[in-house]
Amino acid sequence: MNLAVFTTFLGQAGQAIEEKVIEKGIVDFAADYSTKWDGGGEGGLFLAGAVRWLVETYTVPDWVPLSSVINGTLGAETFPELGGLLITIGMVFGFVNIFAIGAVWSERKVSAHMQCRLGPMEVGPHGLLQTVADGLKLLTKEDIIPRLADKTLFAIAPAVVFAGVLMRFVPLPFGDQLIASDLDLGLFFVAAVGAVEVLGVIMAGWASNNKWSLFATIRTATQMVSYEIPIGIAFVTVILCCGSFSLVDVVNMQGGTLTDIDGEAHNGWAWHWNLFRNPFMLILAITYFIASLAECKRAPFDLPEAESELVSGFHTEYTGMRFALFFLAEYAAMYLVAAVAVVLFLGGWWSGIYWVDEIGMGTDTWLASWLDGVLGPTLTAVLGVLIKVKVFLTKAFILVFIQMWVRWTLPRVRLDQMMYVCWKVLLPASLVCLIGSCLWELATGGASFFGFGIVVK
Repeated sequence: MNLAVFTTFLGQAGQAIEEKVIEKGIVDFAADYSTKWDGGGEGGLFLAGAVRWLVETYTVPDWVPLSSVINGTLGAETFPELGGLLITIGMVFGFVNIFAIGAVWSERKVSAHMQCRLGPMEVGPHGLLQTVADGLKLLTKEDIIPRLADKTLFAIAPAVVFAGVLMRFVPLPFGDQLIASDLDLGLFFVAAVGAVEVLGVIMAGWASNNKWSLFATIRTATQMVSYEIPIGIAFVTVILCCGSFSLVDVVNMQGGTLTDIDGEAHNGWAWHWNLFRNPFMLILAITYFIASLAECKRAPFDLPEAESELVSGFHTEYTGMRFALFFLAEYAAMYLVAAVAVVLFLGGWWSGIYWVDEIGMGTDTWLASWLDGVLGPTLTAVLGVLIKVKVFLTKAFILVFIQMWVRWTLPRVRLDQMMYVCWKVLLPASLVCLIGSCLWELATGGASFFGFGIVVK
């Protein structure tokens, strides 16, 4: 089921192009397959339709192995389910891998420049290919399983950890209408599936039959379970203010053309973001970000992986690609929590500049109208989608950079200090923000603090 939801990735983009573009060829295929799921209601397979158009227009030559099977499959009505599944899973998995490679290199460079050194410089220009070389090295390393380890749990633990992170990308948007599946309970899904990663880490530490790994497992259980509480309260507060569990709904209430309860349209600017919705949201955003560092086991809360105390923590006994899966999961989780913060507090894919946000949305703003005249409606629509994707990714990458910045600035805290921060600082602060936001909503009817009293539907 979790894999099936990826088949709707990029589907809404197909529906948007179907509405805005009238021409023959690839758009017909894309628009057709963007309505294959749920009677055209939610999601679709825009990219699958585009690939089918390409192959049917330029058929696979007979000399290619299995050409008849390929042409027959792409010409069948089952292609959207098969092709969309493979394409969209590959795109999300590919993004996670590419991001991890770039993030590892970036962290090395950030730490190097903060410490007045150069970092990796030998492999590729400015060391760009150093992480690729390290990945190839891990692929060729021997996969060792300790003799006294629980072999079954030891073998599957890295996959469980990685799956626990990857599944949370299902309701996470990459930009306007670029989402695997707009789940009605998207925030609940993100919070609930996060527990899978905790179970995988516990499995890894316990199955290793290593005292250092076992210590790390106990730390992980206490840390990640504890810090899920302020994160959950942050989710509940945003849900209370926005009235929806859907990540797309949360973003749409922060930008674009906003409609109030009287039916009047208002321009969406940066002060409509949830960060400025009421005086408590800024505190809540900081609380969430600190708790997300502990959730990702990032410094100064990297106690489960404390090299100076626990060798390498819960993955001490792992080698090769199993070890690499833990690293992929960690860096994917860094982007995940940053992207969730962007959705909840920073306006998602909205730049906060109304004229820029309305490019390709069909509105009659001066910038959108000028671009329609210069580029045409098709290219303007594509440009609008690309701008929103870039805005979303830029916000998320800035938060990822701050995570790296914090790691190389603050020392690791003790275990008792880590628990103190959670139970005596973040938890009371998040509860105060929850209660304060409730009172603000009751007193103002849901008006934004800087939104000039606008109450959005």
